[in-house]
Amino acid sequence: MTQLTTLARSVAGAQPTDTTSRLSRKAKAAIIVQFLLKEGSNIPLTALPEDLQIQLTHLLGEMRYIDRGTMHSVIEEFSEELEAIGLSFPGDMAGALTALDGKISAQTASRLRKEAGVQQIGDPWARLAELSLARLQAFVTSESTQVSAVMVSKLDVAKAAELLSSLPGDVARRITYAMSMTDAVTPDAVERIGLSLAAQLESEPPKAFRAQPSERLGAILNFSRAATRDELLSALDDDDKGFAEEVRKSIFTFCHIPDRMNAIDAPKITRDVDQETLATVIAGAVADIDTRSVDFILSNISKRMADTLREMSEDLGEVKPKECEAAMSSVVQAIRNLADSGEISLIAPSESED
Repeated sequence: MTQLTTLARSVAGAQPTDTTSRLSRKAKAAIIVQFLLKEGSNIPLTALPEDLQIQLTHLLGEMRYIDRGTMHSVIEEFSEELEAIGLSFPGDMAGALTALDGKISAQTASRLRKEAGVQQIGDPWARLAELSLARLQAFVTSESTQVSAVMVSKLDVAKAAELLSSLPGDVARRITYAMSMTDAVTPDAVERIGLSLAAQLESEPPKAFRAQPSERLGAILNFSRAATRDELLSALDDDDKGFAEEVRKSIFTFCHIPDRMNAIDAPKITRDVDQETLATVIAGAVADIDTRSVDFILSNISKRMADTLREMSEDLGEVKPKECEAAMSSVVQAIRNLADSGEISLIAPSESED
């Protein structure tokens, strides 16, 4: 509102014209909107209720012109009202819940929404775009091909490609063919589909855990001893082989580095892990799967750094297995922190990877 305030101050002391006193507040609002539009401001009028948008549009279409004095008076009056406002509130339960999002517990927010009949939908397509690949796959499975085609069309290109490539070939083909027939879909239909899909999310009970069970167990096993990890995975194979496979995909240990990490990201390990820890790993790695990871790191960092680490590892002599395993865990944790922060991207495990 700097433009309004500046202009209002430049005409401070101007007396309201007779025309100004006869204008309704809606007409004055239309003048302000027209002024801001002429100045090139981006006004979020979509936030207004639909009936107010309609009234405003009619007013802009009916009004012809006003004199400069009237315009200055309306702007000054509006600026004074703005400056007199000390604090504004959301104005409804939906706005209050949005303002308190993340500040109150999910259970309390869910209860208040149900009591007030408020849905946390907002822009449905923005919410759907943030869903995991597994959740989007579930929508494809439960919805018609036509609805799935609209959903895929509304996703960003990268996520849509990832979703289609994860589906069975015949399902992906049906969806891509249905996308060729979405040209006649109206905006209202797209909005209704988005609201319907988002409403399904609303009907789901709040979950105590954000991550999937396999991801949570995989994160725990990442820091378990190798013998313990192998024993638990073998037991899981007997109880639920499918779940055991999902857990394996969530596990990232030292031996997975060459298969899951991009060579160009290897130097970042030496930045976040101290040289003594890396030298301990090099000196203590004896299993082929571990020495393979050591070779991967050394071959993708600077020759000078690699030579320094080799010399330090030789000076350490024999390293106890527990010390080596602790050092490997530190390296793995550093890599996972880099991935979690978005600084690097880990390669997804293949179906055959253990």
